Amino acid sequence: MRALIVGGSGGIGRSLVDRLSKRDDITEVMGTWYRHPPEPLKKVRWFPLDATSGENVEQLAAETGDLDLLINCIGLLHREDKGPEKTIVHADAEFFLDNIRVNTLPTLLLAKHFMKLLKKSERPVFAAVSARVGSIEENRLGGWYSYRASKAALNMVLKTLAVEWRVKVPNGCVAALHPGTSDTRLSKPFQRNVPPEKLFSTDRTAGQLLSVIDKLTPEKTGRFWSWDGTELPW
Repeated sequence: MRALIVGGSGGIGRSLVDRLSKRDDITEVMGTWYRHPPEPLKKVRWFPLDATSGENVEQLAAETGDLDLLINCIGLLHREDKGPEKTIVHADAEFFLDNIRVNTLPTLLLAKHFMKLLKKSERPVFAAVSARVGSIEENRLGGWYSYRASKAALNMVLKTLAVEWRVKVPNGCVAALHPGTSDTRLSKPFQRNVPPEKLFSTDRTAGQLLSVIDKLTPEKTGRFWSWDGTELPW
C-alpha cells in the first residue's frame, strides 16, 4: 500500500507518518509540509505543498503516482491575533474566510486531483480530519462560528464525494474523522478544561484513527467517525 498524509509535518499528521512508515503493509509513505521541511525518514518522501492552491495540489498529484490511502490533516482553529468566536459580535469576515480556505478547500482540491490515482487501488480510502463541533445536530453550545461552519462544510464535501464515488470509485471509502482532543499547537489554548484522560498524545490519536481506517469498507463510505469507532451525526 502507498499512503499520502497531507499536513504530514504537523502534530497528528506527523504521528500518522511515523506509524505508517513502520507498518509492513505500507510500501511507501508520502507526507507534505508547508513552512518547515521535516528531517528525512526511512520509507518516507516529503513534498512541499500549499494545499489551498489548485495548481500546487495538481502538481503534487503528478509527482506521487497511484495511492491506496490519502488522509488530509490540515486544519485551522486560531491565529495569534484571532481565536474562535464566543459570540456573533466577534465575527470577522477575513477570519471566517480563512477558516473555509484552510479547513474546507484543501479536501475539495485533493479529491479533484487524486480521485484518478486512488481509483486504481483495490480498496482506496480518502479521509480528512474533521471535528465533532462540525456536527450540526450536536451543536448545543453555540459559539465558534467560523470553525464550526468550515468543518460542517468539510463534512458536506466528503459526504457529496462519497455519493459520487459510489459510481466512479465503487470499491472506495470516503470518511470524515474526529480525532478527539490531541495535545497539539492547535488545541493548546483550549486544553485547560479537558480532563487528562481525554487529552491524547498525537501518537495515540494516530493509532486510534488508523484503527478506524483499517476497518473501513465501501459499505461504510460517506460517514463521520469518532476516534473510538463510533459513528457521529452530521
